[in-house]
Amino acid sequence: MYTFVVRDENSTVYSEVASILISMGQWKRLKRDNPRFNLMLGERNRLPFGRLGHEPGLVQLVNYYRGADKLCRKASLVKLIKTSPDLSESCTWFPESYVIYPNDLKTPMAPTQNGLQLPVSSTRTDEREVFLTSYNKRKEPDQDNVWIAKSSAGAKGEGILISSDAAELLDFIDNQGQVHVIQKYLEKPLLLEPGHRKFDIRSWVLLDHQYNIYLYKEGVLRTSSEPYNSTNLQDKICHLTNHCIQKEHSKNYGRYEEGNEMFFDDFNQYLINSHNVTLESSILPQIKQIIRSCLLCIEPSISTKSLPYQSFQLFGFDFMVDEEMKVWLIEVNGAPACAQKLYAELCQGIISIAISSVFPLNDSTEKQNDLSKFIKL
Repeated sequence: MYTFVVRDENSTVYSEVASILISMGQWKRLKRDNPRFNLMLGERNRLPFGRLGHEPGLVQLVNYYRGADKLCRKASLVKLIKTSPDLSESCTWFPESYVIYPNDLKTPMAPTQNGLQLPVSSTRTDEREVFLTSYNKRKEPDQDNVWIAKSSAGAKGEGILISSDAAELLDFIDNQGQVHVIQKYLEKPLLLEPGHRKFDIRSWVLLDHQYNIYLYKEGVLRTSSEPYNSTNLQDKICHLTNHCIQKEHSKNYGRYEEGNEMFFDDFNQYLINSHNVTLESSILPQIKQIIRSCLLCIEPSISTKSLPYQSFQLFGFDFMVDEEMKVWLIEVNGAPACAQKLYAELCQGIISIAISSVFPLNDSTEKQNDLSKFIKL
């Protein structure tokens, strides 16, 4: 009998995982403070990594990688892409981005030389001067110059401003009082018809204890309810596809897709009918390459292969597609929620791939079925 503890009562994903483990008859749930566990389903920002793996005779597995926030906080992701030798030269799939600290933090400025950014030496270097240099270069009539400011730790559409006015963007960040990323806005996205609507794509990625990368085959488009309007930057409903914004503010929520969600089978059929391409031929290869590049880049600094405990983690990668069918990484979520109808299948996959590979169970047939729902990258 294996044992586990749950220290995050708010995670819908790991609540489902816990329920499935108990139903399997080979796992027992312990009180949350019991240190003699095999598996910890912990809270992302409150994990006792330093105390893991020191219980005599116990293999211990935890559901997060220490250091994965390099990918999962917006400012850290920007810095990683700019400073990583593996990404800085070859990364063509991430919008031009700058890390901006509020003025009252008195953060050192990143210097520019002939309009070029010098290497970032401080972990808290403000890039507003570098941003302004790039912004001013785009002040031509035929240049797109819309940007989006996003709070580094924000979620659910909070702390966001879309503007073509640099001063407005910087004042907004200074007034917010927290670090933001200013990112080039994708002004010509691929749009869904009917409705001429924006969407983004959520893909779920499972990283096991051996650092094998698995892409869940099902993905979801989070869609807008309102027509995209590039000239009205104040209307967040047509620009931001977050469920909470659409559900709360759009009178058309659910008009085109139930819950403003389109799944991959329907999206693939849409691409065939409207653009004469398939998801597999046009978009998925780009998604796979971006995921591999990101996760392999941080492997040396977060891998647990030589540590006394093991980790796995579920990530949510968010993408946009432009009108040329080019895929752009927008952000990475380190504790993603899941579309309601996918919970059972995704959570069973987490158990079969990430947990049962460390703590084997008797039924290997079921594991093969679950593996078929994932693509090993």
